[in-house]
Amino acid sequence: MAHVRLNRRLAAIAVADVVGYSRLMESDEAGTLALLKERRKTVLEPIVRGHEGRIVKVMGDGVLMEFASAVNAVAAAIELQERMAEANTHLHEDGHILLRIGINLGDIIGEGTDVYGDGVNVAARLEALAEPGGICVSSKVREELRGKGNRVFEDMGEVQLKNIANPVRAFKIVDVVSQAFAGASLPLPDKPSIAVLPFTNMNGDAEQDVFTDGLTEDLITDLSRNAGLFVIARHSTFAYKGKALDVRLIARSLGVRYVLEGSARRAAGRVRINVQLIDAIGGDHRWADRFDRDLKDIFAVQDEVTAKIVEALVGRLTALPMRIRPKSMGAYDLCVRARKLHDNSPQASREAHLLLQQAIVLDPGYAEAHRWLALIHLFRWGLWGEPMEPNRQLAVSAAEKAVTLDPNDANNHWILAHVFAYERRWAESNAVAETARKLDPNNADGFTILSDISVLTGRPNEAIAHIQTALRLNPHATGWYYWALGQAQYAARQYDLAVETLRREETYGTGSRRILVASLAQLGRMDEARREAELFMVGNPHFTNSYWAAVQPFQDGATLAHFVDGYRKAGLPG
Repeated sequence: MAHVRLNRRLAAIAVADVVGYSRLMESDEAGTLALLKERRKTVLEPIVRGHEGRIVKVMGDGVLMEFASAVNAVAAAIELQERMAEANTHLHEDGHILLRIGINLGDIIGEGTDVYGDGVNVAARLEALAEPGGICVSSKVREELRGKGNRVFEDMGEVQLKNIANPVRAFKIVDVVSQAFAGASLPLPDKPSIAVLPFTNMNGDAEQDVFTDGLTEDLITDLSRNAGLFVIARHSTFAYKGKALDVRLIARSLGVRYVLEGSARRAAGRVRINVQLIDAIGGDHRWADRFDRDLKDIFAVQDEVTAKIVEALVGRLTALPMRIRPKSMGAYDLCVRARKLHDNSPQASREAHLLLQQAIVLDPGYAEAHRWLALIHLFRWGLWGEPMEPNRQLAVSAAEKAVTLDPNDANNHWILAHVFAYERRWAESNAVAETARKLDPNNADGFTILSDISVLTGRPNEAIAHIQTALRLNPHATGWYYWALGQAQYAARQYDLAVETLRREETYGTGSRRILVASLAQLGRMDEARREAELFMVGNPHFTNSYWAAVQPFQDGATLAHFVDGYRKAGLPG
């Protein structure tokens, strides 16, 4: 048998892929294809040629590129991401084309114009690790760039890539990732505005992340109670956790002037906390301090830090009523873990439920644990199709107990207002919500709850205004916010906008698909509506219009009929 000599060579391979391609195609297939074709011609091809590379092949939503050097490959990838971000500024956010790019330097095999081999496979796997708008490279590429330029790399450690035998050390190019997060600048509010970034865990122990995350979240909660401040919600600031980004870019993205950074170390019953308040526009440090205390004093430290930040930004204010702090650090840690789980899915909520029950055993008077239990029971029967009883009554009793245990925590009142609305106790719901707004004027979740209540009471325009306020306070919001926005837009008969909202990556594919189904049906897009209805029923096999209408607490009958009409037009059962 003749020996076949393979055409091997060393090359830098870059693989790029469009983020959320399926969603973009479902939203506007013709427009997406035309936009990608235009970007390929005016952005991709000139950049690759300019860096002495070649496009090996285009694969639907992806592209494979070859370069003679790693330096050229990285330069091309950075320019590509920058040009894509620039082009996106002219489009609505939902139509942005974002790329993930992976780059590897390795041995490849050429066959005609195509290439294959481990060098290509590793690049493809690295692409999947990149952030939207970001670049991920192998250690070989990193070594080639050492001392060449001023790019900042974040070490991701050894990663096991699918179908690759040996682990590969991977790196993110940090300054490119920052561009994806920076986005368009938001206007500054008319009062001092602040974002509290996730505190750095100085222990190096992942278990201590719970403590530092809880510290960050509680500082945000305490600051947001001050009417003289504009405070970004925790979910948006936690989008930057673990990312070494310029605080000026973060402030620009979130639309704030001030950023609080901090670190914490917990050991042997003591805690050391360092904090600094940065003016992201002026570039100076407004205030910095270090606290070295017994762990049992941690909540006093939180109060002291909050007071000093407020004084630095708006001066001395009348002291607010103190929230009741937990008596057990063990219960506190359990509750912080549950915060991250309670609304993710029915499965995650069951884990949160167990954690909260353990917290209450350790500290029966811990109001926050009771509050989250109330929300879990409300979601079980109100959203997830579980039996109304005993979940309904358990939600009421837990929410009322939370307010009794700590009447100074606005979050307890917000949950009780939501529960009362689902009980059709409208006057009580309104009164409790008003109390909550006075206690915490910056509560993004609270405005989202108000949006839901406003839809139930037949006030869709108010609902839209409330959720827009919530999204300004929480620019990197969870899918729940977009569910609420889509619901309000449907109720206001803004069907096109509702479809656009409910196809966002944050919420598409969740229970909000039910409202997407109705919106498509009202637009007469019946093929799409029926396809989405089939997908909705896969995840909600027991859904019926009649049961849903019976348990939903609409005060306004016309709004209820409008939702049911959309579901029936789309073919949702009974």
